[in-house]
Amino acid sequence: MPGDPGRGKPLIPQNKTVKEQWGYYAALRADVEVNMEDRVEVFKGQTAQITCMFTSSDGIRGMIIQWSYMTPAGERQRIYFQDLTMKIVEQGTRFTERISVNGTGATGGLVLTITDVQLEDELEFICQINSPTDGNAEGRTQLKVFETPELPTIEGVDTGIWVNEVNPSKIGSCEAKNGYPKPNITWYRDNTPLHNILDDVVVAFTTITESSGLFSVKSELSMTVVKADKDALFYCEVTYFVPAGTRMTETNRISINVHYPTTAITMWVASPKGKIKEGDTVELQCHGDGHPQPSFTYKHEDYEKTLDSNVMVLNDVKRQHSGVHYCTTLDLDTYEEIMGNTTLFVNYLDRAVVTPASPVAVPRGEDFSASCNALSSLQTHIVWFKDGVEVSKGNTLTLTEAVFDTSGTYVCVVTVPEIEGMETSGTLRVFVEGPPEIMEPITTDIEESVEKTINLSCHAKGFPVPNITWTSSDGQTLKTVSHKITEDDVHSVVSVKVTSDISAFCNASNDFGEDYVAFSIKAIKHTTSATTTTTTTTTTTTTTSTAVKAETSIPPKKINKEGSGVIIAVLIICILLLAILGAVLYFLYKKGKLCGRSGKQDLTKEKSNNDNIVVEMKSDNTEEAVLLGVNGDKKPPSEQ
Repeated sequence: MPGDPGRGKPLIPQNKTVKEQWGYYAALRADVEVNMEDRVEVFKGQTAQITCMFTSSDGIRGMIIQWSYMTPAGERQRIYFQDLTMKIVEQGTRFTERISVNGTGATGGLVLTITDVQLEDELEFICQINSPTDGNAEGRTQLKVFETPELPTIEGVDTGIWVNEVNPSKIGSCEAKNGYPKPNITWYRDNTPLHNILDDVVVAFTTITESSGLFSVKSELSMTVVKADKDALFYCEVTYFVPAGTRMTETNRISINVHYPTTAITMWVASPKGKIKEGDTVELQCHGDGHPQPSFTYKHEDYEKTLDSNVMVLNDVKRQHSGVHYCTTLDLDTYEEIMGNTTLFVNYLDRAVVTPASPVAVPRGEDFSASCNALSSLQTHIVWFKDGVEVSKGNTLTLTEAVFDTSGTYVCVVTVPEIEGMETSGTLRVFVEGPPEIMEPITTDIEESVEKTINLSCHAKGFPVPNITWTSSDGQTLKTVSHKITEDDVHSVVSVKVTSDISAFCNASNDFGEDYVAFSIKAIKHTTSATTTTTTTTTTTTTTSTAVKAETSIPPKKINKEGSGVIIAVLIICILLLAILGAVLYFLYKKGKLCGRSGKQDLTKEKSNNDNIVVEMKSDNTEEAVLLGVNGDKKPPSEQ
């Protein structure tokens, strides 16, 4: 073997398979042979064990064993000595307190143990065997120390990066701290590794040796950015060495803010969704395909406005807003106008028009029709209401045989089914013309004690509004205490003090006729004696010749006005009844039983009294009544 057998690396034959995997140093001279591993790897702070295997034909007798290491200056420094008489750890070396040697050599093997391995312990260690007869031999092992770096960090640039810059733009930086040996950093764009490319990709590295001897590596990536990079993800991969291998870790992904010019604009109606109606607030949005968004200008017909953002708000839109709306911007490279547009249609519904115009007067008993129409851009639906109740559908309202209850306010509501909340309305005030009609009171026959006061109420309908007057049977005009008038009715109240039997008349009249109702008030007188109590009442009957209707839930009892033929028939019947009554009175007079008196009563006096007797005559087929005296004279209500 060439060279010094105690120092050089021996040449190992290619067919030595067992010794190849150990990478032995073997020094052969005579019969002494030393075998050691090529390298021992350990993490910083752990314990390293270096094995020295040797053989000698003389055995252990007289053998000297020495452990040493090579300093950075290339000098050999002994750290351990052993012979048959002693085992000594060299004092004053860096390993004095941290090494030990196991084994006696009798088995042909020694192990050097180093505790708390540090970075500076990464040295070449030498095991030297000296035999007094067989000569000297040594072997060498390289101790390798490792430290795992901290988790790598990545930081992207905060500012935007414009595409097609002349020089590559900085993308970001990665850093792996406190590793040993020096870790390696590789940049990736999505899943593609990035390497230096002239004028396109620049990867720069900076290595810092910390005071601890560990390495911190920083890498900075710069590249020419294109529009597609707006969606790219960048990250770093860090590889580092560990005993018997390598490991890898990655940073989190980052994206970059790529700036690129706008080449096209999109414009649309952001709200409301669906069909638009007059009065809505419409939001139009503009969006360019560049980043960041450019400054937009809104245009519609002759109107133009520079927008502070990409939104144009139209408040309370009208049909005049229908048409094409534009968003424009300026290409700063070519100074050409870039434009986008959208079409807006505003649906409308005009106010409802009612024909004939309100108010309208309809003769009682006749038919009437009105129409309601509203101009709209969409199909409409029309419903008529009165007092909140639906009375008709469609644009035509038909009223047949109008009565006073037909009067009122009719509202036609026009809606657009396709758009919620789109509606309008029109009103029609209808009056029914005709003679007054008094609503029949609950009762017209009233009994009340003398000196008491009662209130009488009279409610009359008609158009024009009836005029109400109150009279009594003694010819007096009664004063009202309440008088309320509406557009088509009147409500009047009088207060009457009861002193004797009396009748009160409510008279209603307008341009088309008159009506009245009579109240019969019976005065009740209470007479008290020691043995008996006598109550005396008198009754006065009333008649009417016009219609009467109920004021309450009791159906009105209508008094129809008959023709002259009916009146004549009633008069004949009344005369016959009067003749019968006269015969009865004469008979009673002759018998002396009239009014409890004798037959010697003065006929002349009785005749004078008969002039004040009032008889109510009614036919079976009419509600019309005539008040007659005994002498056959008809008396009007005011004279009764």
